Amino acid sequence: MRRDPRTAIATVCLSGTLDDKLVAAAEAGFDGVELFENDLLASPRSPSEVRRRCTDLGLTVDLYQPFRDFEAVPPDVLAANLRRAEHKFDVMAGLGADTVLVCSSVSPDAIDDDDLAAEQLHLLATRAGERGLRIAYEALAWGRYVHGYEHAWRIVRRAAHPALGVCLDSFHILSTGDDPRAIRAIPGDKIFFLQLADAPTLPMDVLPWSRHHRLFPGQGDFDLTTFTRDVLGTGYEGPLSLEVFNDVFRQSDPHRTAVDAMRSLVGLKDSLGLLDVPAAPVPSGFAFAEVVGEPDLAALGFTRAGVHRSKPVELWTQGEARVLVNAHGEPGSIGALGVSVPDPAAAEQRAKVMLAPPLARTPGPGEAALTAIAAPDGTHLFLCADDEWLNDFVPADTAPSGFAPTVDPAPDAGLTGIDHVALTQPFDNFDEATLFHRLVLGLTPGAATEFAAPFGLVRSRGVSGTGVRLTLDCALVRRGGWAPAVEAPQHIAFSCTDAIASARALRRLGGRLLEIPGNYYDDLAARTALPADRLDALRANSVLYDRDEHGELLHFYTALAGARVFFEVVQRIGGYRGFGVANAPVRMAAHHEARRSAQP
Repeated sequence: MRRDPRTAIATVCLSGTLDDKLVAAAEAGFDGVELFENDLLASPRSPSEVRRRCTDLGLTVDLYQPFRDFEAVPPDVLAANLRRAEHKFDVMAGLGADTVLVCSSVSPDAIDDDDLAAEQLHLLATRAGERGLRIAYEALAWGRYVHGYEHAWRIVRRAAHPALGVCLDSFHILSTGDDPRAIRAIPGDKIFFLQLADAPTLPMDVLPWSRHHRLFPGQGDFDLTTFTRDVLGTGYEGPLSLEVFNDVFRQSDPHRTAVDAMRSLVGLKDSLGLLDVPAAPVPSGFAFAEVVGEPDLAALGFTRAGVHRSKPVELWTQGEARVLVNAHGEPGSIGALGVSVPDPAAAEQRAKVMLAPPLARTPGPGEAALTAIAAPDGTHLFLCADDEWLNDFVPADTAPSGFAPTVDPAPDAGLTGIDHVALTQPFDNFDEATLFHRLVLGLTPGAATEFAAPFGLVRSRGVSGTGVRLTLDCALVRRGGWAPAVEAPQHIAFSCTDAIASARALRRLGGRLLEIPGNYYDDLAARTALPADRLDALRANSVLYDRDEHGELLHFYTALAGARVFFEVVQRIGGYRGFGVANAPVRMAAHHEARRSAQP
């Protein structure tokens, strides 16, 4: 099975006019396209002009689709269907496409008769074959009588025409729970086309699920690696093609969506062992997190330990937690994350194959030549080996002139390292970000959760590895600007061994901790039966509580330390794996109240 299949994308996956879609597909590196009929109908280009445009872009038209409601119909309907088919064949000749997708019928004219369906498909294939064309018959999951791929294959086999084969669509097969292992019984030369789509598991009817919520491979819950391996195991030699109906993708920048789509296929090929690319790295932890602006880290128990040799950047440390403070950039934001990986060169090579945008850097003399890439939200990711990057900083007490004076070491507040970093994602790129961090950094996505925040629904998903955890958040719908909410908030969560002790220490240091309302603790007492003295300690120090099947979480927050950045301190007890998402609405309301109270 070791080969590198061609790639294609259906124009329905992308936003814009047909020209926009073709350019985006070509620039992303696709070999061909599935041309959706509606895109052609709305184009001012004739089929032959579209063909020339595709040739100029290095694309082939691998499939024309869809041709609906053809088979198992009365004679008068069949005659009309054949007239339609001849027109489609003329269009395909102009496009240079040799395969048309025929969907199983949903028409009320259709008859439940496999022999009739096979007979009429044989007639259609005969006419197509005479013109050098092929018919790919697909079972729609909501087809009136034919809604399973094995049923479609029985009809194709009964029709017995060389120009008739099947089209296999992962969504139609996996969404209905069909067993894909039977695909291996279909000869590879009778699988005329393969369409791939992932999807989240949703408790809804298959038709709206299909039309609105498909995703690119690796972004949903389907096992597309096994599915695709079953298809390739038949000897199928056609392209791996994406057919994804998604409301967000069809409104987003087509160039970015096309790159996301190509990255998904690269990741799928990697999972199939078809690429010679280093394995995903196993990050051991955060080397650092960079904050832009002037956060009061001394009030959190951090010590100013060094300054960069050539840049306006300071190094602050506490335990194993290292925070860089950068004077340049968007104030009050997380500008960069350093991730410790065992082999930065291999990680860089993998990142390049996975289409991670590289960031140009010019290190000064003697400075570490770190690889930097851009995450989908714009955060800079540095791939670090050990602590070589620390050599870029000189001790604060020997800093060159022009830097802030040395800050005396602060009393330790018990913070031991960086537990996780929370990054708000643009809604359009939430699934892209999940796939990116999985393929590039080797992080494993958790389940996506949604919760009602004070100003609308928020979706959150953790992506975690051995030593690195991120939470990706986005607002599902944002309308109007009346709410004085912080746009795209971000935060760094520090680990500790005793959250109560750390909260007390930070208050003594002058840290501005977020005050949590008493109603939260009254409810906590009612639903958890925690000991009274423990509840009193949580309440007195504004520490929140959560638990899962593995353990408990104690955590608290600071007030905003800039335009949109704040800090969290977490204590994981007994293997707790989550991120305290259940407490997020309380935290968001408390931040809002703190901002409102601070207004003159």
